Amino acid sequence: MKVLLVDDHALFRGGLQHLLERRGIEVVAATSNGAEARALIDETCPDVVLLDIRMPKVGGIETLRALRTSGVTTPIVMLTTSSDEADLVASLHHGAQGYLLKDMEPESLVAALVQIESGAMVVAPEFAPVLARFVQSGPQSLPGSEAFQELTPREREILGHLGDGQSNKVIARALGISEGTVKLHVKAILRKLKLSSRVQAAVRSVEEGLGRKS
Repeated sequence: MKVLLVDDHALFRGGLQHLLERRGIEVVAATSNGAEARALIDETCPDVVLLDIRMPKVGGIETLRALRTSGVTTPIVMLTTSSDEADLVASLHHGAQGYLLKDMEPESLVAALVQIESGAMVVAPEFAPVLARFVQSGPQSLPGSEAFQELTPREREILGHLGDGQSNKVIARALGISEGTVKLHVKAILRKLKLSSRVQAAVRSVEEGLGRKS
């Protein structure tokens, strides 16, 4: 797994890089500046971006919003000290695929990154109720039914699995197709529905009644 670190605290950034590399995760780049994130993503092609919220000049949520607006689909995870529910909701709304706290155990962080790389959405356990409320209420600007009609039957099927929070690997196994094929379908779904993240796709799935859980 290749990870890009974006955090303005040099000691934390260096320590986290060492921690991840000792566990077999390649840190392809590390920066203190959110404004440099897009260029580094294009240059290094990370599997996951770890992004701090509290940064000077360009903050984490502003960086997240800019990356998604510019078309970046790489999973972005907020790694922060902030326990503010508003920060979590804003992060999910703008397309974060994870929200983790800096004081979590190293092994838990690595396990979360593995899940996120496979397509799952992960938040710190204490935020699970907030995530549930977010999914129920949903973003305020989801596209209309016309865009939904553009989805193929297979894409609608996969959207249903996304609504259940399933990873690409689980979806591939359930449908008897490759994980790479699932990734391509997910990208097509996000493009057609003009969504920026799997979180928004999951919300749309619930709104359309596609979830498969009883």
